[in-house]
Amino acid sequence: MSAVLKLVQGSPEWLAYRKEMRNASETPAVLGISPWLTPYGLWLVKTGRSAQQVTPAMAHGTQLEPQARAAYETQTGEIMNPLVLQDGFYSASLDGINLAGTLIVEVKCPFRGRQSSLWRQAAEGRIPDHYAAQVQHQLMVSGAATAHLWVYAESEGLLLTLQRDEVLMERIRAAWDDFQPYLDSDTPPPLTDADSAQRDDPAWADAAHVYLDAKRQAEAADEALEAARKALVALSRHPREQGAGVSVVRLWKPGNVDYKRIPELRGVELDRYRGEGRQEVRVTVVR
Repeated sequence: MSAVLKLVQGSPEWLAYRKEMRNASETPAVLGISPWLTPYGLWLVKTGRSAQQVTPAMAHGTQLEPQARAAYETQTGEIMNPLVLQDGFYSASLDGINLAGTLIVEVKCPFRGRQSSLWRQAAEGRIPDHYAAQVQHQLMVSGAATAHLWVYAESEGLLLTLQRDEVLMERIRAAWDDFQPYLDSDTPPPLTDADSAQRDDPAWADAAHVYLDAKRQAEAADEALEAARKALVALSRHPREQGAGVSVVRLWKPGNVDYKRIPELRGVELDRYRGEGRQEVRVTVVR
């Protein structure tokens, strides 16, 4: 049986609590189906190596949630209370559960509104797999029989219904049981192509410091070079001028071709004419 916790969602106490629990919103990452977070990314967050970033889309959803829940209650006649529930190691921060405990609601307020892929899928009666897994985790913890996914945008909502899926719930429990040893042993799970491995060894640190120092010097040199270029251009009067080992030439270049505006190319698969791909290595500064 699940327990009701007196935690305010978003509070420091709630964040600390979530760090120790198996949370519904994290289940898609554990299953490897989250569009935003890999198992390794979740491991970094739960071991304190990385902070969960609050994106503009997340802030938008949090701000609109009360309005969206009120609209849901008006449409359905249900009174829904947001609660944090715990069942063993598993936790669910519910956007709403009815007084009888038989129905829960998960509210989604897509950042791009009705132009979002979520709105389009909901309008077609489809629920993305990662949201389905999150809601099944909530049903598992709450014991409710039914869940509503309420997609709300521009004062309008779309309602989709989910029933308990015991097979998926077993997959969720098994996935968390497989993931837990990585947390207990402080050992990272296998990386995917979407992951960035975190390096803290001395060789990497030394090379990174040399790179950052060289980059700062190069940027300072670029600024000085650009200032000198502008001074030479300001001094030039003729289309071609030179002296002291430097020349300034003024010339006209044709504009780029906008291939999308060529009617004959509409519908043509241009990838057929693309050259062979090649690996590109980028080194950038992490802000």
